[in-house]
Amino acid sequence: MKRLVFLFGCLLFFVFAFSQSQVDTVVVSASKMHKMLKNVVVVPGDYSKKKHYPVVYILHGYSDNFAKWVNTVPSIKKLATQHQFILVCPDGGFSSWYMDSPIDSTYQYESYIINDLLPYIDKNYATIPNRQARAITGLSMGGHGSMYLAIRHQDLFANAGSMSGGVDLHASNKKYDIAKRIGTMEAHPELWDSNSVMNMVDSLKNKALNIAFECGVSDFFYEINLAMHKRLLMLKIDHDYTERPGVHNWAYWANAIEYQLLFFDNNMKR
Repeated sequence: MKRLVFLFGCLLFFVFAFSQSQVDTVVVSASKMHKMLKNVVVVPGDYSKKKHYPVVYILHGYSDNFAKWVNTVPSIKKLATQHQFILVCPDGGFSSWYMDSPIDSTYQYESYIINDLLPYIDKNYATIPNRQARAITGLSMGGHGSMYLAIRHQDLFANAGSMSGGVDLHASNKKYDIAKRIGTMEAHPELWDSNSVMNMVDSLKNKALNIAFECGVSDFFYEINLAMHKRLLMLKIDHDYTERPGVHNWAYWANAIEYQLLFFDNNMKR
């Protein structure tokens, strides 16, 4: 009887251990900004360096940081194990919009993520280091950033998503520090045009990216997301677009990330 209880206890231990994802905080050099940045990395509970895993980069919103996702939506740890993904939550600064600012040398976050963070993750974790097994998504500012980076770096990403994304910068004129990153819209209209995802999608070829984006119908970014959906339809660019009841909050994004990861799982080539 004691032996049976012992074996049962061991079984429970291994089941529990298997279900627990590993969460790392890694510090990576941002070479262009000459500073070190923290990032959260979540690996599956059964992570092994003998296997190789797809990677999903999940970007935070305006005024948040690298730890916001894992602290606010701890269920992403379970989702990492469920989908056998490595999840990476970078620090995108207070208001970077994930661009390289042409007017502020302290905000060079596109270069950081592309040139510093991606190589670090592929070097230090058991990733599948190719575009077909790499995805990027995010919320709000991060939703714009994920589409922005994926469109500009299609050699690195085959899968892109956005949740309640600020996909048209013009809709946020005089808000969220965008003018501090690229100048005012009055002084630099060309930068507002060229850096807005709404315009960037014109350069896409069909099936170049697996795209899924969504927004709550009561969200203040709903109209621009609906407009981008219609624009992609006009351009005949295949994509998944979802709208459902919801506002611009964490209750919506905690639900949305499950659908984003499912979409990526269905489209990843492992």
